[in-house]
Amino acid sequence: MTPPPRDNGRRSVFLGRLPLGERTFLADALRTETVGGMLLLAAAVVALLLANTPAQGLYEDVRNFHFGPEALHLNLSVADWAKDGLLTVFFFVAGIELKRELVAGELRDPKAAALPIVSAVCGMVVPALIYVALAVGGGGDVRGWAIPMATDIAFALGVLAVLGTGLPSSLRAFLLTLAVVDDLGAIVIIAVFYSAGISFAALGAAVVGLGLFWFLHHRGVRGWYVYVPLAIVVWGLMHASGVHATVAGVAMGLMLRCTVRDGEHSSPAEHIEHLVRPVSAGLAVPVFALFAAGVAVSGGAMTEVFTEPETLGVVLGLLAGKTLGVFGGAWVTARFTKAELNRELGWADVLAVAVLAGIGFTVSLLISELAFADDAGLADTAKAAVLTGSLLATVCAGILLKFRARRHRSLLDEEERDEDGDGVPDIYEQDNPEYHLRMAALHEAKAAEHRRLAEVAGRRDVVDDGPA
Repeated sequence: MTPPPRDNGRRSVFLGRLPLGERTFLADALRTETVGGMLLLAAAVVALLLANTPAQGLYEDVRNFHFGPEALHLNLSVADWAKDGLLTVFFFVAGIELKRELVAGELRDPKAAALPIVSAVCGMVVPALIYVALAVGGGGDVRGWAIPMATDIAFALGVLAVLGTGLPSSLRAFLLTLAVVDDLGAIVIIAVFYSAGISFAALGAAVVGLGLFWFLHHRGVRGWYVYVPLAIVVWGLMHASGVHATVAGVAMGLMLRCTVRDGEHSSPAEHIEHLVRPVSAGLAVPVFALFAAGVAVSGGAMTEVFTEPETLGVVLGLLAGKTLGVFGGAWVTARFTKAELNRELGWADVLAVAVLAGIGFTVSLLISELAFADDAGLADTAKAAVLTGSLLATVCAGILLKFRARRHRSLLDEEERDEDGDGVPDIYEQDNPEYHLRMAALHEAKAAEHRRLAEVAGRRDVVDDGPA
């Protein structure tokens, strides 16, 4: 979201109407993420079915099948290839989104960025505190403190697109910005807290590769045959260094240029994101979910979810912690700064988005595996807690979104109205003199057509009432 408009020159408007370019970008991203969210959900359901039916043995054999060059330390299982390899594509797109927000979006202006950043940070800190409090109080394992911190952008945007169709685009943009900052937090946490046995030689070589990637890109060198092999080498070196390999994807995404030069219709980052986002949302994330979400669910396992301190911390962290953190951060920031909520919206709308932010799926599942890498049983119960918390957040958010969407249907209709048929919503052209000329001509043409139809109808009446 670009910096919000001013109200009477004094207070900035929180969740105000988006500029046209931002609104168009958001609509395109939403279409891709909606499909990706549905595929992600389908993959999770299939994984649960496979893990809880007679097909469990085959599923485990496939998930644990190893392949890859042993000499390069890349003889990984299928599940690890999905976690360390395919998810790199997801984090690459996340890096591009973050760069775009920093250069041209909500995070460009420190004043405009304060509210979503504070909301996102509070939405990470509060769930972690809830988890730690329950884990320490119940004698549990505190290593999973970061599991409930992340928001799944594909899943959340998919739910918002399906259930929040009547909501204005500014709410969608707020959720997207939250998720982008969330992803940044997850990246830092994974790199700092869930990387071990760092090889500085491999890490240094990866940094050199990233430097070469940046140099070639900003010198205007083009061609996938240059960057794809280089990206694979950088990824391999990052994996060998002990730093989680997905960090390489984020770093390369952040290096892409987001500005448009003379003769360009779009920036390289926007063009590459347009090509890669469908691969991320439609392939990388669903395949990861297929091999990560397959946990055995039984009556005993579900009881553990609500009784064990680690799993209860995950569920409450996602459902209550995210809601309190995101909503509380937004309210406090608006209360003590010059940000003012859009008068056409209500704090109940922010609450609905805050509950939706509790859908922590992809990154939460990843951190569950990293946090409890030496305890497969605890990792599986943590994943079950992630699925439970995300499901509860989806249901609660869905109810709120449907309720609020009905109230805001007219606001969205006003955003999309295009009477002159030029492809640009009228609300974005109201200050354009050419728009008023086109509208005047359109109204005159409609009036002339009405007069003509009235004259035709009058002549017909004369003929019908005349002598037989």
